[in-house]
Amino acid sequence: MNTKPLGVLVMTTTPPEDVGPTAALVEDLGFGELWVAEDYFMYGGFTASAAALQATKRISVNLGLIAAVARHPAVSAMEIASLARTYPGRFVPGIGHGVPVWTDQMGLTAKSPLSALDECVSGIRQLLRGDTLDTEGKQFTFRSVTLTHPAPGDIPILTGVVGPKSLELSGRIAEGTIISVLAGPTYVRAALEHIHKGMRAANRTEHQVPVFTLSSIAEDGDAARAAVRPALAMYLTALGPHNPLSGALGWNDQLKELMEDGIDALAKNMPDEWVEEMAIAGTPDEVVVKVRNLLDAGATSVVLAPVNPADTSDELKLVGEKVLPRLP
Repeated sequence: MNTKPLGVLVMTTTPPEDVGPTAALVEDLGFGELWVAEDYFMYGGFTASAAALQATKRISVNLGLIAAVARHPAVSAMEIASLARTYPGRFVPGIGHGVPVWTDQMGLTAKSPLSALDECVSGIRQLLRGDTLDTEGKQFTFRSVTLTHPAPGDIPILTGVVGPKSLELSGRIAEGTIISVLAGPTYVRAALEHIHKGMRAANRTEHQVPVFTLSSIAEDGDAARAAVRPALAMYLTALGPHNPLSGALGWNDQLKELMEDGIDALAKNMPDEWVEEMAIAGTPDEVVVKVRNLLDAGATSVVLAPVNPADTSDELKLVGEKVLPRLP
């Protein structure tokens, strides 16, 4: 299996029928891992994982993320076990709190997101191992639940979280933490301090840290940087001015001011420094440096999230030709 520390996220703007062909291209180009997502209400995470696994032969297919509250953990465990048995050693699930806007739309927002995530991960892990659960938690109830087809061996479970308490919880209960888009080297280092605290409490010594990053890569570096600005503005607006990602850089007050004039103005007026820190945008030579900076900060892999749907295939081919050979 390829171990290059560079992966690709199949963005959820991708039509479901294109997930498989995109996954096959990513594998053929030599990337180390493939990720699918579950942004509500776009393509389904488990369905996309199955399509990607079916279309590939070697590459690791990872799901980042499903919301802990979107399915009962018993249902998620059933789906995870089915994929793990069908494609041994190639599927890794990720679980998060869920984006509040989407969980609010479904009336599913947890009263205690930390408890919900803890109970979800714990329940899934036990069911995958073949245990029978009969418990009543703050968020989830299990009444004599047993998987008929448990997982073959231990399945790593990753979480995707951003706040200090959640990062510490992830270090304690998970095999890895998926770091959100907009996370530059500064945030990665800060996040790892909280993750390591949780790891020490649980006597854990290993932890995966894949870092998602919005990407725009072209021979014309200025054009690539300009292209990524609208996506950065969209994600910053969704997170709001009081978020840990820009907060780690001391930018939240300025972000609040820039947001007052709307998303288009934010895209135009955000400082160049923000684009450099919070995205991978530029020429192949610049991208090599940016990927290495994230790896040096503690990322175990860097996952490109292309923001230019019409040009994604050409962009990935450019990365495969001029970036991948220069990475360990």
